[in-house]
Amino acid sequence: MSPARRTIGILAFTQISSWGALYYAFAVLAPAIQRDLGIGKEAAFAAFSWSLLVAGVAATPVGALVDRHGGRGVMAAGSIVSALGLAWLSRCTSVAGYWGAWSVIGLAMSLTLYEAAFATINRKLDLGAPRGISTLTLFAGFASTIFWPLTLAISSRLGWRDTYLAYAGLQLAACLPLHLWLGRDAPHPPTPAHAPRDSHTLGEAVRHPAFWKLALAFSANVFIFSALAVHLIPLLQSLGHAASTAVLLAALVGPMQVAGRIGERTLARGATPQVIGRFVFSTLPGGLLALALAGTQAWGVVLFCVLYGMSNGVLTIIRGTLPRALFGARNYGAITGAMAVPSLLSKAIGPLVGATLLTGPSGPLVLPLVLCGFAVASLLLYLSAVRQPAAQAVTLPSSAHGPGA
Repeated sequence: MSPARRTIGILAFTQISSWGALYYAFAVLAPAIQRDLGIGKEAAFAAFSWSLLVAGVAATPVGALVDRHGGRGVMAAGSIVSALGLAWLSRCTSVAGYWGAWSVIGLAMSLTLYEAAFATINRKLDLGAPRGISTLTLFAGFASTIFWPLTLAISSRLGWRDTYLAYAGLQLAACLPLHLWLGRDAPHPPTPAHAPRDSHTLGEAVRHPAFWKLALAFSANVFIFSALAVHLIPLLQSLGHAASTAVLLAALVGPMQVAGRIGERTLARGATPQVIGRFVFSTLPGGLLALALAGTQAWGVVLFCVLYGMSNGVLTIIRGTLPRALFGARNYGAITGAMAVPSLLSKAIGPLVGATLLTGPSGPLVLPLVLCGFAVASLLLYLSAVRQPAAQAVTLPSSAHGPGA
């Protein structure tokens, strides 16, 4: 097995396992947690949102660690922290303990999920990193498909506490040795004196307008996706669809994410991340407009789910490949970590804002229209960002960032 295939194979398994245990399982187990701890839905989800804020704060230093030392040690440590957080959560009996466990899990997210995995691929695969990131997201996209029914099956037999304890064991027994099997990375070769640099530093990147335009564009999209991830089925029911129909229609989103990623690997194989990003950001407003204007009709919901799912599927790839194309590879982990902070904040507040909008008297119309406004804003920010070459931030050769930069 080639080193590249081994790296992608390892990360495919650990990403599915980590996303499933740290993120997706909560949607299934939350009602039981609320009953057992005697807390309301808002309190239960607030702690979960807090974990995403912790992950956002830790994202930049974690990315810098991967840039400097490689992903082996960082992601192996993440498996240990994941096991500790999940084990603590499985045994907590107070609200304070519940929040403490989610704080540890938030740190674990920053050490094990996409940003750390993408930075690891960037170090290990070098010029093959964009294709490696695309391949990884294709596999990791099945995390919810696997872990929602798996969590339901385990918890129906063991309860939510032992389910989380089993997932803690999975982190130690499988993810930890696999992350250690990644092997050490070769150190970055030193840049010769007076040679033109091929990458921005973190400081140079954050001082460039393109960085913040992209960060806000990604953040607006993540806000939309996080709000709908929780509220799509209730929204469809509010629009008049039966519960079974709403679940069936919403189930289209997952396959459309995979279809979008397959399309990125085939139909858009030779396209730059900038060009693919135009498709991602242009598709979503149309889908949300269809949901707002024709959401009471099944065909309107189907059109929305197709556009929404494909956009969401490819957006994950763009978030991994575009920063490298614009700002270079050397400080990729720190730059993408910093760029992810607004997105993680949006992921935390999206469900709360969505709940507020949906409970209003015109919620089924207001929510998709407001989200459509966010989608249009993200499109305009993205187009402005890629129109202004990031190479202006430092003195670099015109070809340093790859084609289309």
